Amino acid sequence: MFCGNRSPRPDAVDEDGARLDDVILIRTPDESDKLALVQADGPFFTTPHFDGYNAVLVRASRLREITRDELAEVITDAWCSCAPKTVVTKWLAERDQ
Repeated sequence: MFCGNRSPRPDAVDEDGARLDDVILIRTPDESDKLALVQADGPFFTTPHFDGYNAVLVRASRLREITRDELAEVITDAWCSCAPKTVVTKWLAERDQ
């Protein structure tokens, strides 16, 4: 899985302690990409549950804080990090034509 809806869990809560019900998980290619997204001024975050796992979290309600192109890049990177390398290579070559 490279992205998907995450069910409410005790490690992602709002300021009142209620479990967030609109969290999306998106894989990242590596730890440096994860840190760049989390540390940027944007909607991406992580929790201790994901320490050592290359993925970020984002609330669906905050997706409007980034552009469609930015979101497409994050999702494309997520897919490229999980798909078979031969498929990714072929897709990238066809896309760049």
